This record gives sequence, structure tokens and C-alpha cells, in this order.
Amino acid sequence: MDMYDTFWGIPSWLWLIVLLVVLGGTLASLLFPLWLRRFLNQQIDQTVTRLFTEAYTKNLLEGVNAVRKVGIQTTVENELRAHTPEPLSKPIGTHRNFPDFDGLLFSPVQLSVQPLDHTVPISLETKIGKHAEKPMILSMPMMVTAMGYGVSISKPFIHAIAKGTALANTAMNAGQGPVLSELREYARHMIVQYHGAPWRPSEEALRAADMIEIRYGQGANVGCGTVVPKKTLTREIMSDMGFSPDEPLQDLYIPVGIPGIHSLADLKQLVHYLRKAGRGVPIALKMAAGLDLERNIEMAVKAGVDVIVIDGAQGGTHSSPAILVDDFGLPTLSALCRAEQFLCQKDLRDQVDLVISGGIRTPGDILKALALGADGVYMGTAALFAATHTQITKALPFEPPTQLAFADGSLFEQYDVEKGAQSLANYLRSCSEEMKVGVRAVGKKSVHDVSKSDLMAWDAEAARVAGVPLI
Repeated sequence: MDMYDTFWGIPSWLWLIVLLVVLGGTLASLLFPLWLRRFLNQQIDQTVTRLFTEAYTKNLLEGVNAVRKVGIQTTVENELRAHTPEPLSKPIGTHRNFPDFDGLLFSPVQLSVQPLDHTVPISLETKIGKHAEKPMILSMPMMVTAMGYGVSISKPFIHAIAKGTALANTAMNAGQGPVLSELREYARHMIVQYHGAPWRPSEEALRAADMIEIRYGQGANVGCGTVVPKKTLTREIMSDMGFSPDEPLQDLYIPVGIPGIHSLADLKQLVHYLRKAGRGVPIALKMAAGLDLERNIEMAVKAGVDVIVIDGAQGGTHSSPAILVDDFGLPTLSALCRAEQFLCQKDLRDQVDLVISGGIRTPGDILKALALGADGVYMGTAALFAATHTQITKALPFEPPTQLAFADGSLFEQYDVEKGAQSLANYLRSCSEEMKVGVRAVGKKSVHDVSKSDLMAWDAEAARVAGVPLI
């Protein structure tokens, strides 16, 4: 056959190439598995022989032993410390296992007291700041905690939090970033955090608040100040903070406490000013939990606040020195129980509401916190991941999901605000419905009727801390 002949209109030479490719592919598919099997067998033989014969000091097992002794997470964190002399900044919160709500269980009712049928309506309505002129009334006892635009999360993400909490008829906290004017439009209930940074909320922002929260500390950063590195800032963020467009980017600092507040008298004056600026909305004070928790609570109550917010050691943040995240503060369960006990002993329980935060993840955690005395809870990390939901596929497998949320995240521009808001609302509503099931199971009609008497513990430490029966 001449190479210029055709068959079905296709040149013979092209048919020859196709034939060679098919034959070559068939031969390779037959030989490749044999080659691969031989190669793998050889490598495994060499590795096993080396592992079983080499001296321990040269053996790969030495590395395995070291990782098991120190722990995988601590090993990686120490390697990150070896990479740079700066303090290791750790997001999300601690990995340590403290006695927590997992050690507690609810005691179901059945005969002497009967559970309620699923058709019985359950009230989750929550009033925060009961004694304020304008208390904040929510459809549920959980709120989304402070996550500040620019210093923590991106503008699209805080928009999603505002819209998502509005769909669920609960509150969001604007955090330590600048209070964006559009948040008032998006959020149904907005908590404005008062702090010591130069971009602290204006009187206009305070007037727009449904609650004002004086921020003294948080679980992951205790009472320390916070550096906002210039590498995480943009011209837009700086402008929203009130800086001139011509001003060069620079590291910013959120100072310790509130500048100018040095005594109880000063704090009373601040509370009075904020109450007037907020036109009667509740005034809260947020603190990290330490050994002086009771003394700090007493001082806050004497200053006239309506709400005490306590952040336990499991609280997370955008970024904080790892030593503060892992090695400071009282665990959330302990902080809540000590605060409730102190308020009751001092006959102060009716004067203030108590909000707890720090590692609260599930409807069960929320209901247990309420049973132990909390009037409401803040949720942070759980809400953050709920608001990313399936959008994490934009980040995985090469980036963490937080790159969609953080202000300096590499993927924040890909974040879908409306989709995130709906996911967050779904999560909050789902938690609410599960809590209703739990309330019916203990024979109550309101989430705020659930009490310590409905709890027991299978963990001895949790039983001791919470003061409930050990089973």
C-alpha cells in the first residue's frame, strides 16, 4: 500500500500512526503494573530492612518517637517558631483539652415528670440587659461574637454575619474594627464594642447600637493589647478607620484596657457616658476569666453595667501569641460556674445578665451553659465555619477555610456574601430547633427554665466544677 493511498478518505500513513499508538499503549499498560510492583517492592524492602537494622540514633523511628512525645501540633508549632524569631501568632483558639461541657449530660424525664410532646411550643426568646431602658430582645439565646472588620475579618464576611444574624433574628458584634455604616442596615441587632483604639466607635455608631460592650479582655488574648500589622491592612481598611488616604501604611495598636480609665469612679463615668450616647441600650463589659474573676465582676456591677460578658480560655481570635491562647485564663466551664456562684452569693444575680463565650460549639453546649446560669452565649469559631460552609471548596485542599474570611486572607474576594449569610442563618436556626428538642426532653417550656437540677456528669472533674451529681 502506498503511503499516499487513502482508506475511508484518511491517508494510509495516518492509519499507520494510529496503529502504532494503539499497540504501544496496549504494551505499556501490560508492562507498567509489573514495573511499578517491582519498584514498590524494592523500595519497601529497603525501607523495612533499614528501619529494623539501623541504630536507633540514626533510625527514622527516632523522629516518630519525638513526635509522639511532643505531639504533632506542638511539633509543627515549634517548627514555625524556628522559622522566625517573632512570637507565634495562633488563630481560632487553643487545642488543649480542658474540663468542659462534654463531661456533662442532661437527665431525661419520663414518669414522675413527663417530657413534652413535639407539638408543644418552646420559648427561646432571650432578653439581654433586662434592667436597661431598651433591653435587647432576641429570638434565641445565642449571638455571634466580636469579629472586627479590618483587624480580623474581611468586609464581605462581616456583611454576611450581619445579614445571617438578621435572618435568624439574633445579634452580631461589630468587634474592634471600624463600625461600618451599612452594618446598621444589614443587622437586625448590632452590638458595638467600645475599645481603646484611635478608631473607637463614634457617637453616631454608639447611637446605632442595640447594646454597647466595653471590651477589657478576651479568652485568646486575655487583657493584652493587640498589634494590627501593616501587612494585613489595605488603603480601604485604613480609610474606613478614619485615616487619611495620604497617610502611609503602618502597624496599628489596640491598647490595653480603655485609656483614661484608672479607677471605679472613672469606669462609672464611662458607663454613664455610654448609656447616654446609646440612648438607653444595655451596657456590657467583656473580660477574660482569671483568678480575680469575682473581684472584676464586683467592680463591673458597681460601675453600673447591665451585662457581664466572660470569655473563657477556649475562646479564639484571628491571631494572638500562642502562649496567651494556650497557657492563660480559666476554662469556660469553670469561669461560668464561678461567676454564677459569686453573683448568687453576693445577691447580685438579679442586677446583671451573664453572657458566656469560649469554645461553645453545639446546641448541647449552649443548653448546658444556660442551665448553669448563663442568660445568653456568644459563638465565634462555630459561626465562622458555618458562614463558610460549602464555600470552603474554594480554599481546600491548599489553603485553610479561614482564607475566605480573614481580612488578610488570600481568597476573601471569592466569598459569596448572600450564600454565607444563608448558611449562618441555617446553622443558628438548626441549633435553635435542636435546643427545643432538649428542652422538651427535660419537661420544660422555656429554654430559660432549664437549670442545674437537669444536669448530671459522667466526668469527675466536670462534676466537681459544675457542682452536679456524678453518675
